[in-house]
Amino acid sequence: MEGFPHQNARTQRFTFGVPRSFLVANDDSRVLFLRSSASDDPLNSLWALDPVSGVEKLIANPAFLLENVEGADSEVVPAAEATRRQRSRELTSGIVDFNGLNNLSRVCFALAGRIFMVETDEARVVELPSTGDAVDPRLSPDGTSVAYLSGRTLRLTGTNGDHRLVGTSSETISWGAAEFIAAEEMGRTRGHWWAPDGSSILAARVDVSSVAEWWISNSINPAVKPVPIRYPATGTANAKVDLVVLSLNNTEPIYLDWDKEEFEYLTAVDWSENSSPVISLQSRDQKTLAFFTVDVITGDTEEIYRITSNTWVDLVPGVPQWWESKLLTVQQDNDTFRLFLNGKPFSPQGLQIRRVIGTDKYGVIALGSTTPTDINVVRVKTDGTVEVVAGGEGVSDASLGSEVLVITTSTMSGSKSTVFPGNHDIVSHVEEPIVKPDPIFHVVGRRDLNVALLMPEGHQDSVLPVLMDPYGGPHAQRVLRSKGLFLTSQWFANQGFAVVVADGRGTPGRGPTWERGVLGDLASPVLDDQVEALHEIARLDGRLDLERVAIRGWSFGGYLAALAILRRPDVFHVGIAGAPVTNWALYDTHYTERYLGDPGEALDAYHASNLYVDSTVPHRQLLLIHGVADDNVLFAHTLSLSQLLLKAKYPHYVIPLSEVTHVASHQTVTE
Repeated sequence: MEGFPHQNARTQRFTFGVPRSFLVANDDSRVLFLRSSASDDPLNSLWALDPVSGVEKLIANPAFLLENVEGADSEVVPAAEATRRQRSRELTSGIVDFNGLNNLSRVCFALAGRIFMVETDEARVVELPSTGDAVDPRLSPDGTSVAYLSGRTLRLTGTNGDHRLVGTSSETISWGAAEFIAAEEMGRTRGHWWAPDGSSILAARVDVSSVAEWWISNSINPAVKPVPIRYPATGTANAKVDLVVLSLNNTEPIYLDWDKEEFEYLTAVDWSENSSPVISLQSRDQKTLAFFTVDVITGDTEEIYRITSNTWVDLVPGVPQWWESKLLTVQQDNDTFRLFLNGKPFSPQGLQIRRVIGTDKYGVIALGSTTPTDINVVRVKTDGTVEVVAGGEGVSDASLGSEVLVITTSTMSGSKSTVFPGNHDIVSHVEEPIVKPDPIFHVVGRRDLNVALLMPEGHQDSVLPVLMDPYGGPHAQRVLRSKGLFLTSQWFANQGFAVVVADGRGTPGRGPTWERGVLGDLASPVLDDQVEALHEIARLDGRLDLERVAIRGWSFGGYLAALAILRRPDVFHVGIAGAPVTNWALYDTHYTERYLGDPGEALDAYHASNLYVDSTVPHRQLLLIHGVADDNVLFAHTLSLSQLLLKAKYPHYVIPLSEVTHVASHQTVTE
């Protein structure tokens, strides 16, 4: 019988066959989405659904398209596309993204570096001329042209053929793409935006000449030259980002004018119909976020609103945007992330707004939490009235048209996506996992830590060794009432462990004060909370053996696992650290400086947060696992920690994963 590790890898963590990437037409005429044909099929096709009847129709099948395109191979994507997928943690293939007219009657997508356009009602697909290494295509508002990236250039293709719009031969300047920091840390994955009338494009010009050049070597082939990357390590130079209005009428480019000394980061762009563009700019220390309107004729910008903080200003997805001619934002008010309209809050205290989905004639549709273990889809009216559109226990999300909503709910029973009104469930081919998670949720300790405890299926009263299974850091939660989050934890439990999953300070869902609990120290608060969670659960449940405690994690969780072994060997006896940050000076600017500050001014914070080896404490079992090709948390982190351990005569193990990046997606490696 197939075991769970193989099933988990074969289905790519149960993501294959799941409907996703929903877009709803602004006139509610159709819903488009991506889905592969089976639970072990990575190749996404484009589908349409009629919201009235619920009937689904295949619009574009990549397997068929590639059979009819000479030299095309879905497994071969341009290097820039591979990098883009790394930034977005994309695990599938085929059609992974699409873009279209507001009513979705025509859409475009890239496949194997080529551009395709689709008439959705007829399911008629045509290939447009391109360079063959196309990335991030965007359809013009009139549906006749597609802007796309090719190398470091921005190009146009369509009825008038394919031609370059802008670009140079420079190795350090690119056009139309999001730079590393924007894509990895700020949630901005794109770098070009059409004008609503289709007459011009607002494009990012990115100059990385001042960014330090680092190298990633091919670990299994010494004849291959190392690959250079431009990595903005904390305390060093970022890419220089300009925004430029590019007219399709061959007039001179217009550079937008703002104070780049004050505002180093371009965080978001919104260019809605019947309005000027609004750009969001953030200071290097992230204590100021300002919004500017743009005069696309002169390039002048005018500040209309700013948010300040003595810690940092959070970037919330979905804002800013115009709503009824007023500026919609999300910002901290006391201990709540609230909706603001023209600088005035209107969502209630205690409802943590996590993301703005959109607006309709009734109010603002957003994701919000009143308890950290659950995420609801809510509609908030300007008078503060809140309607729970979808929620309860679990995690909900939504895509919005005018009146039509696609609601995705993930609970401990499973996940489904449903179109409302009409109550049409969208077909999913996801495979039923072998394991059946059955976490027991607790709130424990002085800080009301949210904790889940998983025991082996059918286990009774015997005492078990403990496995802590955290992420534990900013941006991600593990303790949510969603089945998919506990599959691997339950499998480990079934091997004979009491598995403890805890969210401590710094994790989202509990408001600004909780998230700022790691300010100036990424080590002590998160580790202290894991220790407290462990001891409190052991106090409540006598089946946990505190003489046998292991901890595992990846990325920040890997850092936390190594941290636990090195600093609290009195509590933790075995650690498995995957892709850990070990030296925060080697991590990027936007993430690290938010929490630890400028290393030139806050060296103590970096020393307090870095991993170090105390030769006087007991040595424990420690395994380090790292992808050698990782361009986010570089392999140098694990090598530098291993060097420290060797100098301290601290036995340990290292598994280098050749040709693997930060996300291990190869089936055998995943297993």
